Amino acid sequence: MYAMQQLPLRNEVPEPLTWDLTTIFASDQDWEQALNHVKALGQGLMPLQGTLSESPEALAQGITQILAAFRELERVYVYASLKSDQDTADAHYQSYAAKAESLAATISSQAAFMEPEILAIDPAVLNDWLKNPLLVPFAHFITSMISKRDHILSANEEALLSAASDALNASRSTFNVLNNSDIEFGFVEDEDGQAVQLSNGLYGQLIRSTNRAVRQEAFESLYATYGALKNTFATTLAGEIKRHNFLASAHHYDSAQLAALDQNHIPESVYSTLVEQVNAHLPLLHRYVALRKRLLQVDDLHMYDMYTPLTGKPALSYTYEEAQATGKEALSVLGPDYLSHVEEIFDNRYIDVVENKGKRSGAYSGGAYDTNPFILLNWHDSVDELYTLVHETGHSVHSWYTRHNQPYVYGDYPIFVAEIASTTNENLLTAHLLDTQTDPAVRAYILNYYLDGFKGTVFRQTQFAEFEHWIHQQDQEQQPLTAETLSNYYGDLNARYYGPQVARDPEIALEWARIPHFYMNYYVYQYATGFAAASTLAEKILSDDDSATEKYINYLKSGSSEYAIDTMKLAGVDMTKPDYLEAAFAVFEARLDELESLLETNFDK
Repeated sequence: MYAMQQLPLRNEVPEPLTWDLTTIFASDQDWEQALNHVKALGQGLMPLQGTLSESPEALAQGITQILAAFRELERVYVYASLKSDQDTADAHYQSYAAKAESLAATISSQAAFMEPEILAIDPAVLNDWLKNPLLVPFAHFITSMISKRDHILSANEEALLSAASDALNASRSTFNVLNNSDIEFGFVEDEDGQAVQLSNGLYGQLIRSTNRAVRQEAFESLYATYGALKNTFATTLAGEIKRHNFLASAHHYDSAQLAALDQNHIPESVYSTLVEQVNAHLPLLHRYVALRKRLLQVDDLHMYDMYTPLTGKPALSYTYEEAQATGKEALSVLGPDYLSHVEEIFDNRYIDVVENKGKRSGAYSGGAYDTNPFILLNWHDSVDELYTLVHETGHSVHSWYTRHNQPYVYGDYPIFVAEIASTTNENLLTAHLLDTQTDPAVRAYILNYYLDGFKGTVFRQTQFAEFEHWIHQQDQEQQPLTAETLSNYYGDLNARYYGPQVARDPEIALEWARIPHFYMNYYVYQYATGFAAASTLAEKILSDDDSATEKYINYLKSGSSEYAIDTMKLAGVDMTKPDYLEAAFAVFEARLDELESLLETNFDK
């Protein structure tokens, strides 16, 4: 009998591989004191109601006090969230997360009068007030608010919606606990023939196995578990979509899509152009899939065959320490100042590295204006994890630059530009590996990895975006979102994207059940637009154009001081036009050409 390898418990993880959250609060007692302090700050906002329109001085004072409450709230929220994510089965920190979520809803309700009161000020008077030195620092903040005048409700209505946010978030919260804690996957055999307990993190490793039986078993086992709970997952997803549509309608938007994009002042044409361009270039994906089928020499190509390297056993693998070294080499092109912040993140326990039982799946960069930029990983030695490390480091350095160069009011950045910083790092890593690896087999592996990354980021995330838009439309048209309807549409969509060379595995129709980003309200399209924009920026940086690198660093420093579209124009990419997408597909095609030239000869032999 094989020995079963189970995930370590949280307290069994070596301390150097965990993040140091004592830099936020030295103890839980300090957190609880801060929680009570934020409650008091929230209560102190109530007397401000009705005063913001009295004078420019009163408006400046009111905004300052409100933002101060949110600034303190962020630290409380982030600590609870990170503690909860490191072990979602820990009831103590789950209660902290629930308290922080509830407090955030309360503070939002207590501050809900701000936007309606500001918008109630006569436009001519408000424009004159913005010349006051006390209000100049808030000018962009206020003008952004004014641009949404038609979608801001009365103070009482906004307060009511804010107070209800805790309840409205119930579907998302249920999904997170179910997907990360309560769901129980079975045991499968790994490449060494050992029985290991499947998890979302381990699945990402096994699905890339060069042993087809291993990846098939992981694929079928994972989706058997989701299939058993498909009605529950359909209910949580439907509840979240109803929330999106309800809030959009309440704020007088024609659709949840328009409401979501308007938060960052993104034209709907950016979304529609992405979908149109990707669909127009699906023949490139079909060509890549056909190459994959031929080189794997299989009669039927299945979805569990889509991630294994075409060149067989990976020519490269990285331990965590090796990945750090390679990451620093690849990112050194951005200059010594950028690299110093990478080293700060790597060397000071800003990263929670390994997977443990109950830990949130996936990876992310998180934090607040007054905290370190933390990274959550679920590390397994591989090239994929190297890319994940470099990707999340891009987010964290972006956060560092923003928070150290912008006041709190502009100390965060829109989601739309966030993915550009991370995927620029990925593109720089690919270029570095292609520059330093001369072995044809290794180069073929890197090219294959890049094409798989492009497939997963541009093609797949746009597929997700199409699905997300469809489920919002279905709910808006009062069509039920059942497990059957969701699976039928998703299965058809997946078949259209991957083309006739791929078998229609019934399991893949359930993929919607395990995607957390469907709970994030029109988020996924930004992975695709971000990757394409990053491709353009990386080419400019690698051209040894110092001005391009300087523009890029300035973009990282800009936070939300400009609209996202304008920020990227200043960085050198106009995302209102299809050019950047066409350029990205040209890179994909060129690297596909090179991969074919390297592999087809060996295949013909």
